[in-house]
Amino acid sequence: MKFASTRLIATDIAAVVRFYETITRQTAEWLAPVFAEIVTSGATLAIGGAGTVTLFKEGSAEPSANRTAILEFQVEDVDAEFERLRSAVEVVQAPKTMPWGNRAAQFRDPEGTLISLFTPVSEAAKKRFGLG
Repeated sequence: MKFASTRLIATDIAAVVRFYETITRQTAEWLAPVFAEIVTSGATLAIGGAGTVTLFKEGSAEPSANRTAILEFQVEDVDAEFERLRSAVEVVQAPKTMPWGNRAAQFRDPEGTLISLFTPVSEAAKKRFGLG
């Protein structure tokens, strides 16, 4: 089995896609007017409009309702990314070093999903991510 992607369901798909294009510095590929993907070296982020839910089962997903998942993006320098993004997106937490060795900052996307940008800083964290 291969984990292929994470999909977000959005009421305002254009705003959510623009947010993730800003975060990742990548252009989304629109596969349909109601569906786009941002493919990174580590994973794919798929974004579907609210109308796509009915293609599966109506009511099975709900936009703007996530309070359990955090989308995490590993970056080279979390402090520099925080400075780049702080005036453009909703800040939840300025960079701080976590007990597991990552330095992380958190933001919210336009529909409330929590986003974490992190840089491994401890030797153990760097080793986990194949750095250094």
